[in-house]
Amino acid sequence: MSHTLLLNARQHPARNAAIKSIEAVESNDREAWLAMWDEDAIVEDPVGASPLDEEGRGHRGMEAITAFYDNVIAPREVRFHIRHSMACGNECANVGTITTKDTLGNVFRTELVMVYKVNDAGKLVSMRAFWELEDTLSSGF
Repeated sequence: MSHTLLLNARQHPARNAAIKSIEAVESNDREAWLAMWDEDAIVEDPVGASPLDEEGRGHRGMEAITAFYDNVIAPREVRFHIRHSMACGNECANVGTITTKDTLGNVFRTELVMVYKVNDAGKLVSMRAFWELEDTLSSGF
């Protein structure tokens, strides 16, 4: 785990949400992660069509976001390494690497940009992750 850069950065509502999201994912805290989201939020991870979202419309609303957590996040050990963070408006973009380990012990590294957007109450209304599936699959070791 390495999100020290975020912890030492200027306070910003979207950056704070990113920190809480990362900490909940890394500690497998399903309830904490789900509590961060607005009822009408959307998760696009990755953005566009993929095996995780075949129509490329994102996972919209709490039922879909819960299913995304249960099917994609929960079965893996996930670690973040954030190298850059830029916050403005009600959004924060983080650049880094996510390392995942699946139930078979396969390890993958994903280089990505994650954009978090919050509403005035500090709830996440969207998270968009930009990464290339082919690169992640070829990183497996």
